[in-house]
Amino acid sequence: MEYRELGRTGLKVSAVGYGTGPLGDLFGVTDEEVALQSVQAALDSGINLFDTSPYYGSAEERLGRALRGIRDEVLVVTKAGRYGLDDFNFSPARIRTSIDTGLRLLGTDHVDILLLHDIEFVPLGPVLTDSIAELARIRAQGKCRFIGVSGYPISTLRRVIEETDVDVVLSYAHGTLLDGCLETDLLPVARDRGVGVINAAAVALGLLTRGGSRIGIEHPASAEIRAAADAARKVAERHGIDISMLANQYAIQHSGCATTLVGTAKPAHLAQAVQAVTAPIDEDVIREVLDAVRDVRGTCWTSGLPENN
Repeated sequence: MEYRELGRTGLKVSAVGYGTGPLGDLFGVTDEEVALQSVQAALDSGINLFDTSPYYGSAEERLGRALRGIRDEVLVVTKAGRYGLDDFNFSPARIRTSIDTGLRLLGTDHVDILLLHDIEFVPLGPVLTDSIAELARIRAQGKCRFIGVSGYPISTLRRVIEETDVDVVLSYAHGTLLDGCLETDLLPVARDRGVGVINAAAVALGLLTRGGSRIGIEHPASAEIRAAADAARKVAERHGIDISMLANQYAIQHSGCATTLVGTAKPAHLAQAVQAVTAPIDEDVIREVLDAVRDVRGTCWTSGLPENN
């Protein structure tokens, strides 16, 4: 495992982080024992960054049980503001309740990073003022060490970095074979401000897997992006390469982010992501894939309110 600095936080994070959505049955039912074994497998592989959220059902509680006795050896990220598919509340009072509940479920007196979860679904004005000010108060109280936001639209994340004093942002489905917007439109301003960027969804919510997306809702990508994913998959197949392995390699080795989150309760998928940290990339295949998807590399889908995209 490689460890890299996350912005100017001073944190050394594993190149692969563990996303706990599957622990809370976000993508289907996960048995309690399987959930605990998944966390242990991540620990055994050298992963030290664990990302969770109240939106992920029982994930905070299960993660807390799995980390009992070793909490100080790892870095924990949790979130506030999103509690269901269409349940958003970024008020200061709800953020305070959320972090206190999260700390109790996680069995700790602080988290390393506290993020506002998927802020693009609400008007940004109050989030950029009241909500982030509340995060700063929580940081001052010692309940978290660093603060930030998560979301999909690059323009939203850029605005947060440019207009507020955050430490970290979490971006998903951008630092991928299909989407180069993170590298061109977000990382330069993040580096300039010293803000750490956590990458996630290297397989573009399932598009860059052999079987295609199996998320429980309709995939938000356009027909053009889905067609490009099919083209990328065919290139990989032609070379006898698993497209998801190639996607993980690209995100981990080429995206420019300190860490890439992988959410899975399947040992084989976790092992593949860890292998992707150091497995040599076939640069000729990468170039062929990028050429096959060149028409959509600067294209994003819409998430949240139209004005936040």
